[in-house]
Amino acid sequence: MRMIFVNLPVQDLEASKRFFGALGFQFNPQFSDDNAACMIVDENIFVMLLARDYFRTFITGDISDPARGVEVLTALSADSRAEVDDILAKALAAGGKPWKPILDMGPMYGCSFQDLDGHVWEVMYMDQAALAEAPQAAAESA
Repeated sequence: MRMIFVNLPVQDLEASKRFFGALGFQFNPQFSDDNAACMIVDENIFVMLLARDYFRTFITGDISDPARGVEVLTALSADSRAEVDDILAKALAAGGKPWKPILDMGPMYGCSFQDLDGHVWEVMYMDQAALAEAPQAAAESA
């Protein structure tokens, strides 16, 4: 079974834990301490929020500055349009910043925001039934 661990440097670990906790995420205390917090995204998907000095011990070179450029887009799926809107509202209420306008492409609907450190997060709902019908509808109209 594969697992994924996204590692992100953060300025203030406790503030980041409060921010993501406000979005509904839980943390695994077994892999969390004063330098790191293991945020549970799903059964095999985790985000390691690492204090900047601790993050530096894992890399060579400089830590990217999200204010100067986007280093990664972390995209999460949602179960509905309402969940997309709810997560965005929670992120903004917890101190996040809007990033791009809402994306509404019919069966695909999403939002994006920056967390407290400027990392970009996207939340996307995909209506699988509507997406499955799209190729058939296009073939019938041809």
